[in-house]
This record gives sequence, structure tokens and C-alpha cells, in this order.
Amino acid sequence: MQNRLMTLVEETSLKPTVPKFEIGDTVDVHVRILEGDKERIQVYNGVVIARSGSGTREMFVVRRIVQGEGVERKFPVHSPRIADIVVKRSGKVRRAKLYYLRERSGKAVRLKERFAVTTAAETEAKAAAKAERKAAKAATRKAKAEASAAKAK
Repeated sequence: MQNRLMTLVEETSLKPTVPKFEIGDTVDVHVRILEGDKERIQVYNGVVIARSGSGTREMFVVRRIVQGEGVERKFPVHSPRIADIVVKRSGKVRRAKLYYLRERSGKAVRLKERFAVTTAAETEAKAAAKAERKAAKAATRKAKAEASAAKAK
């Protein structure tokens, strides 16, 4: 009973769309900042080193280097203060938490880039399209050759 009530209450404060990002991704977090009556958006960019929680309590930690010093900031995923999360690049990692980056500096902090994984169906579709283009090119070549042979006679 208690759990169902909690989920109903939490559903109202969940964001309708949350961008898909994972640990190791370099992200730009657009944070709303209130200064008096004005509201502005400040961009905080860095590497996502941890995610925790679920539902409205889901958090993520972004780490960046500022003037040679490591700075980490923890953000709630569903916070109204977060205007947008933009994934700049995806890092290839084999850990759930990247706390080991805290001890590293310079080039040792870099992560290999993870590229989009293609499925077998996508690979087959690309191969079929390539074969189709090749056949069309061969057909036009053959037509040109026949036209030039007919002209020569």
C-alpha cells in the first residue's frame, strides 16, 4: 500500500523525457540559475562518473577539470533546475563507477570513445543498398558501352 502511494506521488515530479546517457559519457548539463529576478542557463560539462538511485531520487555525478583541479558536481536527473542534458561523446568503460579517475590527471583521464553498435539487420540493409548501387552503376556503364558501340557502326 505504502509503495503504491509513493509511486503515484513520485510520478507527478518525473520528467516526461530524460536523455539517454551512461557512465563514461561526456555531457553538457544545462543548469537553470536564478539571480534575483533573472533566470539564466549555465552549462556544466564533464564526464559522468556515477549514477545512483531510481525514480525521482536518481542522481548522477559529473566530473571535470578546472584550472588543473578536479571538480565534481552531483545532479538529480529529474530536477526542474536541469534544463537539458546533452551527450557530447560516449566513453567506452567497463565499470559502473569511475571513481578511479579521481587519482588520475592529464592524458590518463581520457576514455576511449564508444561508437554506436550496429545490428545484423542494419548491416544487411547497408550491404543490400551497396549491392543495389553497384548493380545500377554497372547497368549505366553497360548502357553507355552499347550506345557508343551503336554510334561506331
